[in-house]
Amino acid sequence: MPFDRMMRGLAAAVLLASTAALGACSSTVADLPGIGVPADAPERPKDAGGYLPVHDLPPDRNEATMKPADQAKLEAELKAARERQATAAAQNAAAASDVAANAATGR
Repeated sequence: MPFDRMMRGLAAAVLLASTAALGACSSTVADLPGIGVPADAPERPKDAGGYLPVHDLPPDRNEATMKPADQAKLEAELKAARERQATAAAQNAAAASDVAANAATGR
């Protein structure tokens, strides 16, 4: 039993060491000119940059919002387009079921 535990511990240690070694090499291999980076790749910036400005708000808009009449017109156009799509989808489904029924009966 102790030999089996020792072999498991040794295998875990080898696995951990190889993972650490490969992880450490990946950053240096990626920077090699012939292996990691293509020849036509743009040059990397000298500094990492910093954090993105997540708390900065966009500037206020210059144009006015939609008038209620324009918004109602746009909503009506969208509803009409949705109804046309639903009608077309229903017609396509009916045609497909007719084709399937005819194929099943051998017509």
